Amino acid sequence: MAGATPGTPRVLRAMNDRAALDLLLAHGPLSRTRIGRLTGLSKPTASQLLARLEACGLVVATGTAGGRPGPSAQLYALNASAAHVAGLDVTPERIRAAVADLAGTVIGTHEVVLGDSDRPGAVAQVTGALDGAVKAAGLHRTGLHRVVIGTPGAFDPHTGRLRYASHLPGWHSPTLLDELAAVLPMPVEYENDVNLVAVAEQQLGAARGHDDFVLLWNESGVGAALVLGGRLHRGWTGGAGEVGFMPVPGTPLVRGVTRVNTGGYQELAGVGVVPRLARALGIEPPPAAPDSPYDPEVTASIALLEWAAAEVAADAAAGEGPAGEVLVGDGPGRELLANFATGLATGLASMVAVLDPEVVVLSGALITAGGELLRALVESELAELAASRPRLVVGEVREEPVLRGALASALAATRDEVFDTSRFDPAR
Repeated sequence: MAGATPGTPRVLRAMNDRAALDLLLAHGPLSRTRIGRLTGLSKPTASQLLARLEACGLVVATGTAGGRPGPSAQLYALNASAAHVAGLDVTPERIRAAVADLAGTVIGTHEVVLGDSDRPGAVAQVTGALDGAVKAAGLHRTGLHRVVIGTPGAFDPHTGRLRYASHLPGWHSPTLLDELAAVLPMPVEYENDVNLVAVAEQQLGAARGHDDFVLLWNESGVGAALVLGGRLHRGWTGGAGEVGFMPVPGTPLVRGVTRVNTGGYQELAGVGVVPRLARALGIEPPPAAPDSPYDPEVTASIALLEWAAAEVAADAAAGEGPAGEVLVGDGPGRELLANFATGLATGLASMVAVLDPEVVVLSGALITAGGELLRALVESELAELAASRPRLVVGEVREEPVLRGALASALAATRDEVFDTSRFDPAR
């Protein structure tokens, strides 16, 4: 609402419109009377508001309350088809794309699997995945209001080049963003994949209501997202949170980290350490899930951590540890989890010392495989290594967290634009 004066009728109308749209988004269909009560508006003003929103195409009449006739029983709902967004989750192995309507309902998905040979370029990868999802949604690419693409690493805001992700083939051309802009007719935003997991947890999961938190991610790589004052902190080059490169005690000093695409914390607590810890303890790897969506190394590590957590739970249930006590037993499963937790807590202690967050969200397939027991072990170890005591929680967004974060980010920006009804005001 550039140029508008606070307190003018146009500004107040737009504020009331936004409040009503947010209520419809949160509660679903509402009557005129209910909207009036929730917003504090009189019945005539609520009626004018709904008529205005209906004329703008943002609200539709849908049925009546309890089947009763009459205007007071008429229900109104957000017009979910007023805008559509897309999110993409890019990895070296595949790209997943999804399209959602304005209400956040996913209406189309598509996945492109990327082989080692005959690999299409990055532009073809994006357009192939996006067009597949758009087609599944019954739309056309031009019908999208915004797209958010999540990738490993980050695009440097000063050079436009992807950094911190040498393992993503075909995505490092200095002209890539210009090439994508030439074929995508809508605004496109690019975000680090772990940052998008934090967005998903802040809007939908364990970080709701928290403005200062760290999300520690551990899957094929170790990464972090930093939310300070309610906003993502990306750093000067977009590399804030690339903690896998962080030097830590317990591993040799890694030099040339971006060239070798690893670092101390990745070597101490990343996916490769779990099989090594298991071998040192004489643990035979359990069968891995045959239909796992992860690469073989991640799949094997998940199986080991799930086995360890199950073994400790079985020992506790058999009476070999105090009831309700998670730090019990001295078997190989408990030792595997404890050693892994020490590695996680070692790097986390450095982050906590610098940032002093209110909450730490532990996320990613390796961490969630260890469940509550691993969380408690990390928390116990962190208490010995860090002066501050943030609350540790396990992430709640387990299915497609990067993709869900991309959609949530696209929807937040799109709703700010679409819900601004001052753009329809002829006096503007």
